[in-house]
Amino acid sequence: MSDALNYLLEARPEAMKAYFTFLKRSGDHLDIRTRDLISVITKVAVQTEGGFRQYLTRALRNGATPNEVIDALLMAFPVLGLAKIVWATEILLDMDIPEFRPENLGAEPTWREVAAVDDLPMEEVAWFEVDGRHLFVYRTGDDIRVYDSRCPHQVTDIPHLALEGKRLTCPKHHWAFDIESGECVEVGNRPLRRFEHKIENGRLLARW
Repeated sequence: MSDALNYLLEARPEAMKAYFTFLKRSGDHLDIRTRDLISVITKVAVQTEGGFRQYLTRALRNGATPNEVIDALLMAFPVLGLAKIVWATEILLDMDIPEFRPENLGAEPTWREVAAVDDLPMEEVAWFEVDGRHLFVYRTGDDIRVYDSRCPHQVTDIPHLALEGKRLTCPKHHWAFDIESGECVEVGNRPLRRFEHKIENGRLLARW
């Protein structure tokens, strides 16, 4: 939330709380995905980049597909105009979310080979690039965990250099994660995305 909104909440709490209650209740009869897509459009309308990144991430987390996000932007053309849609698309390109790449739009999840199990260090974190996506893999005994490198806050691709021991910290807003559990341990409140995996013929495969 901006400093200005925080100020108004402090200066006029009754009015501002009523306003936010109105906004929340106005979507009571919409499913959460639809509400999120509308929020994405409103952030594009006012060209708030941080808000666009945040609500885009939320929409995807709550089940919206990349094709639905793109369709929502295009359907709002009469209100947004081409310039604002291009503005949002440039941010999407900068975020480089794998699911939004043209070759991945509408693609079904598939199993992808990550590495030989014998090459995975025990109780250490390994970093891999597989089909244009970065992964963090943690192995302890027979348990293997495969995490997306994308921060759940604004889908920032967390580099492997951001790892210190078993603590992974996103450089953008400093959300920190325990790589053993994937849980967020500082600043934020959402875990790393964990991919389904299996072992075949001594090879680790992950599905997305």
